Amino acid sequence: MTTIASGTDTLTRDALAVLQPGFTGTSAPDWLLRRLGEGLASVGLFGRNIASPEQLAALTAQLRAERDDVLVAIDEEGGDVTRLEVRTGSSFPGNHALGAVDDVELTREVAAELGRRLAACGVNLNWAPSADVNSNPGNPVIGVRSFGADTALVARHTAAYVTGLQSAGVAACTKHFPGHGDTAVDSHHALPRIDAGLPVLQERELAPFRAAIAAGTRAVMSAHILVPALDPDRPATLSPRILTGLLREELGYDGLIVTDGMEMQAIAATYGIERGSVLAIAAGADAICVGGGLADDETVRRLRDALVTAVRTGELPEERLADAAARVRALARWTAGASGDGSPDGHGARSDIGLIAARRALTVTPSEAYAAVTEPPYVAALTPVANIAVGDETPWGVAAELARLLPGTETGSFAGDGAGAEALAAAGSRRIVAVVRDEHRHPWMTAALDTLLAARPDTLVVEMGVPQATPRGSLHIATHGAARVCGRAAAEVIAGE
Repeated sequence: MTTIASGTDTLTRDALAVLQPGFTGTSAPDWLLRRLGEGLASVGLFGRNIASPEQLAALTAQLRAERDDVLVAIDEEGGDVTRLEVRTGSSFPGNHALGAVDDVELTREVAAELGRRLAACGVNLNWAPSADVNSNPGNPVIGVRSFGADTALVARHTAAYVTGLQSAGVAACTKHFPGHGDTAVDSHHALPRIDAGLPVLQERELAPFRAAIAAGTRAVMSAHILVPALDPDRPATLSPRILTGLLREELGYDGLIVTDGMEMQAIAATYGIERGSVLAIAAGADAICVGGGLADDETVRRLRDALVTAVRTGELPEERLADAAARVRALARWTAGASGDGSPDGHGARSDIGLIAARRALTVTPSEAYAAVTEPPYVAALTPVANIAVGDETPWGVAAELARLLPGTETGSFAGDGAGAEALAAAGSRRIVAVVRDEHRHPWMTAALDTLLAARPDTLVVEMGVPQATPRGSLHIATHGAARVCGRAAAEVIAGE
């Protein structure tokens, strides 16, 4: 690799090095390969970039042919948030299911197998795990992405996940610092605020991040949230007090700090992505994640130029940008030296660990009136709007798995006022399996279940979100997540297997 002596060229390369852009398509566009040659050091992958493990392996090989130490990042939490299996649903239950089992060795094994599959496809940085404590049950964006509401449980499973993932040679990126669990607003749409006092934040929000740092997490992702007890003026992603003062100096973290997606409205609508990116690097962030919604060369050029201009005008110290770029390159060196194993087809010694975990995570509550399902049922999916992190392209529910076990099973999706009556009419005389997701957050869903159970007390209920509502139905199954394996585990119980 050629060393460039010119200060301007070094500055431009550093500005490119701190960006983690996305792109469209299942092969690398020419502009992206050109930017890698100019100094871009990271690329972010999303569901739109992935068609199969073999295609993903070919894509990452294409990137490495241009830059052999490129960081290839992905948002693969397993569970509800999957990019590797975006069109089928995940082979791994999410954090909430693992927290429900509360076996740290199981969590480590699940993360290691997930990491092995990512490494086999050439991915070396995973924007996971979520270390958020789900202290607000109404949280619209975290929910089953959290290991749970108990701080100590979240801390020990976060550490186990980091250890497992990194054992496969994939860097963990623990998120969303300093903790997104106690919010009632989705930062994809607006700027959330946490009004907890400093003692609560220290004991609750920060404990899992301390555990992740102790476990050696290679990256930490900042949250676009306002935490007045820490900084009354700026969201965490843009706050020197939070990123440098708290994370670096107080918690002693020395790895890579990555921002959450800068195109999210919490930042984009308030500061704009160029200004936000400059402020984030100045505050102590090392890498700018952008590309969930903005995925083109124009965005990369605008952000590069904004950073270079900020250095030239004195707004951003050149040494701060150089330090950020150095941390990106240091992580790239770690991943190049770490060893992953496995093959792109995903078969390995622990390939079934996700299903094992999903089965263990079930909470099954039968009523005295429960009778086994012997005929193909009607699955009524009471479907809320998916949050942006999950996306609406990933299938969920139990219908597909039940149809495999009980051929002839039919299904329909219902939402809003009148959903219960519509589901009853569609089901006819067939036994009903009502599938819900966070019933406690959706009054229309509760009303629909009321209607179904009043007319058909033999209805089974499968809760695939956070199980806060009282179990009801002739049989109630809480899966603690909506991954494909969670649906399979529930279907096995319903079908008597």
